[in-house]
Amino acid sequence: MPLFPKGGAVARAASPETPAQEPKARKSGRKLRASAIIAATAAAVLALSACGGGSEAKSADGKVELRFSWWGGDKRAQLTQEAIKAFEAENPNITIKAEYGDWSGYWDKLATQVAANDAPDIIQMDEKYITEYSSRGALLDLSKYQIDTSKLDEAALNAGKGPKGLTGIAAGINAATILANPAVFKAAGVELPDDKTWTWDDFERIAAEVTEKSPKGTYGAAAYGTDEASLDVWLRQNGKSLYTEDGKLGFEPSDIAGYWDNLKKLSEKKAVPSASEIIEAEAAPLDQSGLATGKNGMAFWWSNQLPALEKASGGELEILRFPSKTGKAEDVGLWYKASQFWSASSRTKHPEEAAKFIDFLTNNVKAGEILLADRGVYPNSDVREAIKTKLAPADTKVVDFISEIQPELGEAPAAPPKGAGAIQEIIKRYTSEVLFNRLSTEEAGKKASDEMKSAIGA
Repeated sequence: MPLFPKGGAVARAASPETPAQEPKARKSGRKLRASAIIAATAAAVLALSACGGGSEAKSADGKVELRFSWWGGDKRAQLTQEAIKAFEAENPNITIKAEYGDWSGYWDKLATQVAANDAPDIIQMDEKYITEYSSRGALLDLSKYQIDTSKLDEAALNAGKGPKGLTGIAAGINAATILANPAVFKAAGVELPDDKTWTWDDFERIAAEVTEKSPKGTYGAAAYGTDEASLDVWLRQNGKSLYTEDGKLGFEPSDIAGYWDNLKKLSEKKAVPSASEIIEAEAAPLDQSGLATGKNGMAFWWSNQLPALEKASGGELEILRFPSKTGKAEDVGLWYKASQFWSASSRTKHPEEAAKFIDFLTNNVKAGEILLADRGVYPNSDVREAIKTKLAPADTKVVDFISEIQPELGEAPAAPPKGAGAIQEIIKRYTSEVLFNRLSTEEAGKKASDEMKSAIGA
């Protein structure tokens, strides 16, 4: 589920994190419900004793069974179960029981399991919720166990750290990008931009030119507007941030108003679709997105979503950096994002074995050769190099881009605080209010900021 707009649609929920092969349309209410359930379980989680949960205790013959939960599509399930088999072959006394489903029901189920003291031993965790769960004492501090983190990117590693310790190990890394469809540019007779030097003014001009020179219904770019990632890039370029290290908002209402001012200007110049077209295209599945169908020349996506989009489009796509205010690549403000995390329940009866499995997924070349780029670019640099020749061309393109931007990266953003799962829906709702002129950008900025403060301060 992408974090960025598609098909002329405004961006929607995902997770860096989030795999390209997963269903695209997500009901925002599910995220709010998941956050509410997580918050409601706080007392229950904190009241849990060391009597534990998760799997059964070690049997008399020394055998252990661990439960492992993740979200994702059929391909992810197949690859992950192959990795499980490889681990079990090396560790015959440990059996891994798979529990998986799609994103839409994953968080409700996990919150219920945690509240009932029945959490899986190993949990695929998302950036939106890792602070929520770790602050409740539901996740294990992995730094106390033998997991080698020496080959992980520092920013990605730090994303899993918090007051409760290292509660998540990055399962993959990616970056916020703009993906471009060269076929749309060629048909319009417009050159692809130089993403190392372009500005937001260039983005507007180029996208508007593609729209003008294309058949009706084709636009130079999709809109941004309902995801934390594009907002965070915008804020970082203006010396602000989405969150602060102490879990508060890192911007003022006027900052997000400027974000919407630019979006309205893009729509008025026809660089991106009109308000009604943006909303109409909101629920389009990935293979019907504007980028995949040739209706958008550019769209905002995470880097690891390139392979699925290329497959859907039937042609090659290009990865571009965001525009900047200065036209300098080092001022774009990108960072390496953990696409997902490997976490473990604090109530597992087998923390050493759970950590051993996470170490295998993180550092073992056999695991890397199976999982490849399914959850993003492999965060272990040695494994990444070892499997590079086995990657599909589209995945190799992503790895090369991730490596290329490394010298330009800024500091990693502060981790989303408790309650951050509601932020995306707030951004989305007020983007709609602005685009349909029901609120001015200043009014929307004030109301949205107030709601965000309430969500993360609850």
